[in-house]
Amino acid sequence: MPSMRVISPEEHRDYLATLPSASFLQTPGWAKVKSEWRSEHLAWVDGSGRPVGAALVLYRKLPKLNRYLAYLPEGPVIDWSTDRLGDWLDPLVRHLKGEGAFAVRIGPPVVTRRWSAAQIKEGIADAGVSRLGQVPPLDRSAAGARVVAQLHELGWRHQAPDSGFAAGQPQFVYQVPLVQADGVSTGSTTPATEESLLKGMNQLWRRNIKKADKAGVEVSVGTVDDLKAFHDLYVHTAERDGFTPRPLSYFEVMYDALNADEPDRLKVWLARHQGDLVASTISVRVGEHSWYSYGASSTEKRDVRGSNAVQWAMIRDALAAGATVYDLRGITETLDADDPHVGLIQFKVGTGGEAVEYAGEWDLPINRVLYRAFQMYLARR
Repeated sequence: MPSMRVISPEEHRDYLATLPSASFLQTPGWAKVKSEWRSEHLAWVDGSGRPVGAALVLYRKLPKLNRYLAYLPEGPVIDWSTDRLGDWLDPLVRHLKGEGAFAVRIGPPVVTRRWSAAQIKEGIADAGVSRLGQVPPLDRSAAGARVVAQLHELGWRHQAPDSGFAAGQPQFVYQVPLVQADGVSTGSTTPATEESLLKGMNQLWRRNIKKADKAGVEVSVGTVDDLKAFHDLYVHTAERDGFTPRPLSYFEVMYDALNADEPDRLKVWLARHQGDLVASTISVRVGEHSWYSYGASSTEKRDVRGSNAVQWAMIRDALAAGATVYDLRGITETLDADDPHVGLIQFKVGTGGEAVEYAGEWDLPINRVLYRAFQMYLARR
């Protein structure tokens, strides 16, 4: 049974570097991005003191009380395949309780179900289908089901996503696998090729990538100095699409913090047409997992398809870096053709990837009275 100890950000970073990947929300750099939360770096260690798991914990203080919600976004980074999950989570909870936590929230990075692009397309076209969960999945993960069952047994409470995006991290995401299976019997994989990825996209995506190329759209990787240009376009996008933009300072901190962990972990991408910025995005990569994190596009010159061009550049970059998955992040569960969120799903489905459901976020109340008060406080916001 592993024991726990507090580690330095450097030890945390070095341990994660030994793994194929981990969520960027569990990296030491993320603690600097979320500076309004108190942070702590933890490790599970074996008998010889060697780290076998790690966690970034963010503590959100309750108003007027010296008590905290301990939040582990898309974590912790442990052996989720175990059938003895309590051996990992119990020492974590004991430690967090000692730090003043009234509740713990985790986000197991464990897949439970997958759906193909074709299934989603059929679901949107079917008037009798309004949610992804109504479509029989292409794959149900036995490992994911085992994690969910154990969490229930251990007293954790699943935080169901609402009709839009959940308050925490998305339970449903859209991903493009960058590897292909060699065969059912071997279970081994080989990297995809640019040709196979293009072939997997729908006709509209392939046509738009060609159209952007023919129109002379040029995609480049920027520097920290280009964040201002990205942010100006992002604010324009927020005004057009009706969401609240983050300040430029947030992206500047994110750029410096994540790239301090590993050079080129975060990249800013710029798609220009005849000198005009038509699309700009931010990507993050940790080992074999690459994420499309933020995007912006101009209302003018939409016909040159800058958004498709910049996505294709990021996919190719992830493939060249040895990533096994390109992650377009959150989607809602809606497949209702009249829902405004469905346009985002359709854009992502065009990449030919798959919708992936994770186990979601789970709470363990330590102090039930404070936890109930916290839930009421969130409901009123």
